[in-house]
Amino acid sequence: MNSLTPFPGNMPPAQVSFHRTELGVILSLYGRMVAAGEWRDYGISSLRDVAIFSVFRRTAEHPLYRIEKRPKLRSRQGQYAVIGMDGQVLKRGQDLRTVLRVLERKLIRAVE
Repeated sequence: MNSLTPFPGNMPPAQVSFHRTELGVILSLYGRMVAAGEWRDYGISSLRDVAIFSVFRRTAEHPLYRIEKRPKLRSRQGQYAVIGMDGQVLKRGQDLRTVLRVLERKLIRAVE
């Protein structure tokens, strides 16, 4: 008789995913890199603790970069991270746009 039923709004999400505004920022950078000929394909994974946007040069390769969202790290290191092919964290922070600037440097080339 005295059993408590949890309110549905307080339940943690079953998986982490990117919001529409976050995907807009990521896909904007992706489009510029495709136009520059650097990237060719991408994949999105929504897991229990992390959402991953993987970028590939070719479809059958390992990802060049992984853009990860880990909400549990929000209060510590920042929930967004860019990770290189070798697993090294290139940039981590709270703001997605500032974290992605590490990849935008790849677009800047010297003009001869």
